[in-house]
Amino acid sequence: MFQEMGSAGDKLDLQLDEEIPFSSSQGTIKIDSLYYEAPHIASCRSTRVLTKMYQISLLRSIYIVIIKAKINLLLPFGPLAILLHYLTGKHTWVFFFSLLGITPLAERLGYATEQLAFYTGPTVGGLLNATFGNATEMIISLYALNNGMMRVVKQSLLGSILSNMLLVLGCAFFSGGIIHQQKVQVFNKATAIVNSGLLLMAVMGLLFPAVLHFTHTELHFGKSQLALSRFSSCIMLVAYASYLFFQLKSQPNLYSSMSEDEEHNSADPEEEEAPEITQWEAIGWLAVLTIWISVLSGYLVDAIEGASDSLNMPMSFISVILLPIVGNAAEHASAIMFAMKDKLDITLGVAIGSSTQISMFVIPFCVVVGWFMGKPMDLNFQLFETATLFITVLVVAFMLQEGTSNYFKGLMLILCYLIVAASFFVHVDPSNGRSLMQSKQPWFYPCLGQMSTSTPGNVMNIIEAGQLLYPNDDWIGGMKGLACYNDMFRVVRY
Repeated sequence: MFQEMGSAGDKLDLQLDEEIPFSSSQGTIKIDSLYYEAPHIASCRSTRVLTKMYQISLLRSIYIVIIKAKINLLLPFGPLAILLHYLTGKHTWVFFFSLLGITPLAERLGYATEQLAFYTGPTVGGLLNATFGNATEMIISLYALNNGMMRVVKQSLLGSILSNMLLVLGCAFFSGGIIHQQKVQVFNKATAIVNSGLLLMAVMGLLFPAVLHFTHTELHFGKSQLALSRFSSCIMLVAYASYLFFQLKSQPNLYSSMSEDEEHNSADPEEEEAPEITQWEAIGWLAVLTIWISVLSGYLVDAIEGASDSLNMPMSFISVILLPIVGNAAEHASAIMFAMKDKLDITLGVAIGSSTQISMFVIPFCVVVGWFMGKPMDLNFQLFETATLFITVLVVAFMLQEGTSNYFKGLMLILCYLIVAASFFVHVDPSNGRSLMQSKQPWFYPCLGQMSTSTPGNVMNIIEAGQLLYPNDDWIGGMKGLACYNDMFRVVRY
């Protein structure tokens, strides 16, 4: 058989040698024509192939990002919210449909960020996840700031911090602890301590303007707290930039040691995940999703006040609880997923890292942006909100100090968040006159008549009015009269 193949090859060579001399002129012509025509034909074919490959890749990317995920069944609620805004004007339906429409967009934004993280590395990927995970809150805050709704900005950002630290981290710890009951889940304690320190620094930056305002010790009333807030915001931005340099350049091993150990100790390399879309596709989807979230955020912000009036629900509860739950959909899903895979360092990077970024970057950034826009955005988050944040940071810091996690810690964090949510449901915002009237406090309405005839100099008349309303307790009555006047004067003033 091999001899026959060899003889056939020899015969083919002899035939080629015999044919070449007789057709040399024709062959050269054919070769020259092929020499000039082949690149053109090859380029046409290559462009067609590349076009088909690009179309297939684009369709596959659309299927993976838009169609494959079940949560995308909520996507039609976004266009429905826009239609209801122009057709009916019912703020309640526009608000809830906007919430439902933004939820899958926030989750898909987190998915696109995770896909981009495959190409950037774990440290930069965690930073990107936290950054784009907070894109929804930042866009909503900028829209509200542009509309002069400073309290909505403050409360929504505060709610994002509380939601990430209590609800997201609590659900992640609880899910991971249930899945891995037979082992103790550990994480890098050093990174948790650094983040806890930054969060305490953020609490300090928010605490002093509030204390300065409520103790009435400002050098210039109404101006000192604003100047202090802007100065502290610049300092916090410098601190966060230093933290990024420390994390990415100075000591990156401190943040990647645990993940590298897990990679070296992993016995099954086949379990490593691979990206489902390309790098440029991930960047494109990030741009598209961010633009669509920006559009829906405008309608959401416009419908907040109307929804609060229609539902008889405090705006503080809507801003602190409802908005952050939607905005943190990406962090919620990814943190739970990584905790169930026993990757708690990434979970902490998503949950605590996101809280650190909001408190040390997004809030000061909004203050600086408001400064340029001429808006009196400051760091005075009121005493109730500031105290809530301070206690939350302390609770989470104690939970993280051991460097271990279990389902009981997660359950405690979730229960703490329920207490916070209930507190804001019954909380009346003292800086909002509408909220005071909605609360129907018995001492408020009689004060309205007194306010109409009082001036800033008639303080004693206000105290006497409060004492007449509460004759059994002159001191409390007088203080309530003053509080009523201060709230009404603040509403008129701002």
